[in-house]
Amino acid sequence: MLRGYDGPPLKIMEVCGTHTAAIMKSGIRSFLSPKIRLVSGPGCPVCVTPTSYIDACLEIAATPGHCLVSFGDMLKVPGSAGGRMPPLQYQAGSECAGGVGRTLSDALGAGESVHMVYAPFDALPLAEAHPEICYVVAAVGFETTAPAYALLMEEAEARGLGNIRLLTALKSALAAIDHICASGEGVDAFLCPGHVSVITGSRVYEPLAARYGKPFVVAGFEARHILEAVYECVRLSQRAPLVRNLYPEAVREEGNPKALALIERYFERQDAVWRGLGVIPASGYVLRDRCAEDGAAYDFTGSSGGANGKEDVIPNADGALPQGCRCGDVILGRIDPPDCPLFGASCTPARAVGPCMVSSEGACGIWFRNRG
Repeated sequence: MLRGYDGPPLKIMEVCGTHTAAIMKSGIRSFLSPKIRLVSGPGCPVCVTPTSYIDACLEIAATPGHCLVSFGDMLKVPGSAGGRMPPLQYQAGSECAGGVGRTLSDALGAGESVHMVYAPFDALPLAEAHPEICYVVAAVGFETTAPAYALLMEEAEARGLGNIRLLTALKSALAAIDHICASGEGVDAFLCPGHVSVITGSRVYEPLAARYGKPFVVAGFEARHILEAVYECVRLSQRAPLVRNLYPEAVREEGNPKALALIERYFERQDAVWRGLGVIPASGYVLRDRCAEDGAAYDFTGSSGGANGKEDVIPNADGALPQGCRCGDVILGRIDPPDCPLFGASCTPARAVGPCMVSSEGACGIWFRNRG
């Protein structure tokens, strides 16, 4: 059915970067009719983090007595070309005339205080060993990782560590899906993000399916799981919109109650900026007032919180992307990564222009690594 499908053209968005990687590695597109198009969505948290957040991280790394703690995939994401430090210019003859802002990797090479970790809890022994240093954790992610940052704060409280802070860029993947549907991007069906769905459950997609009349299918990560989910999207697109959970071994209707309770205890929703999507109402997870009053929220320059430190949401500006960069269109599924003029030329994993080339879950990086 999938190869021989000859119905109306269908645009199916896989929201999860891990799904994008599996689709590329297994050659799933070769099994599909030309009328079925799979596009990547905003499923990479690093990719939708705005340049203003990177600039704030760079400011922290350069502040005496502070250390910016981050996962490795954040280290090569450029900040804005108009940030505190001069931008790194492209080599002469490149396709982009603009500049690329500094990265945390640049800051580390310049001797500024950046520490790469593999898990948020790695900040705990650092804070215990160096009480004179304020460790600011770059909290980036979706519903999948928000519980881990909540547990970090819970454990820091239990150990009496007052020198751990969060700089939050946590976002709701469901809010982004809702935004894409409401914006009329022409997506006909969604492969729901598997890891996010483990936390949220499958029931949360039912209001979206009813509101927009589109299928929402939760899938695992093996090729056969994804093919089954694409088949279900095609089948449901010709019938009443439904939510189907094809990943029941990991995803329940109600989700993970303990993880959801942790998110509710430590975070509240606030408007947030998404790279390529703009400001999405109530899409960001920021620390609740009681946590901020205890000093858990780091008040960075340019934040909306002012001097009181109660709000740690990023400012409503993304900063200008380098000329020619089309990360925003990739994130929205408007183009495939090779359609960007910088792809594989000025923009490579070794020196990325946009964040979609940096992260292991970024669509551009996945397409680049599997371009053969």
